Amino acid sequence: MSKYEHIQQSAFDANMQLPKLNLVIFTFGNVSAIDRNLNVFAIKPSGVPYQELSPDKMVIVDLDGKVVEGKLHPSSDTKTHAVLYKHWEDIGGIVHTHSTYATAWAQAQRDIPVFGTTHADHLVVDIPCAAAMSDEMIIGDYEHQTGFQIIECLKTKELSYRDIEMILVGNHAPFTWGSTPEKAVYNSAVLENIAQMALLTEQINNNPPRLKASLIKKHFERKHGPDSYYGQ
Repeated sequence: MSKYEHIQQSAFDANMQLPKLNLVIFTFGNVSAIDRNLNVFAIKPSGVPYQELSPDKMVIVDLDGKVVEGKLHPSSDTKTHAVLYKHWEDIGGIVHTHSTYATAWAQAQRDIPVFGTTHADHLVVDIPCAAAMSDEMIIGDYEHQTGFQIIECLKTKELSYRDIEMILVGNHAPFTWGSTPEKAVYNSAVLENIAQMALLTEQINNNPPRLKASLIKKHFERKHGPDSYYGQ
């Protein structure tokens, strides 16, 4: 039994949720799962169709993105995951997809505004879109720099990764994260749903009102506040 089997299984299970939730097609997207004690994470192999995946095909890499165990090449986005894990020490899973609606907002280089209570159930601010990457970053270590593109966006907007577990990368696509790979997948599905509803809202009314502050506060705090009462 491999000492990495637990994170390989976790990464596999989370990756298999992406096509089930209609967040990916073909080989698009990836999920990783980290073991903080071992300082390694398991990630989907690059370009392998989901129906061909198995736990043992999940590649083990270190926090510099170097392969520790595995016969396949890891995801091309591995260095982005590595940067985020290295700088955000209490996240347990990361998801990257090219889901249709979230990616459309990323391509438009737009934050997703808080239009309704579904958004406010999860975030009290707009879902941020990182600025398009500079030419200097693109011609450098691209995937490595994508991690810093994400980090810098939150820093510039004075947002914490602990409060904002999803982002759009300008002209690219979304990334989400969470305390576990399962939570990161959940956040990815929520992001796609919010992105779709926001687009439809703007199609129905090309100048829709933003959700008022009192409703944002109520809906967020009833789920996440000190006196939350949603759920069992």
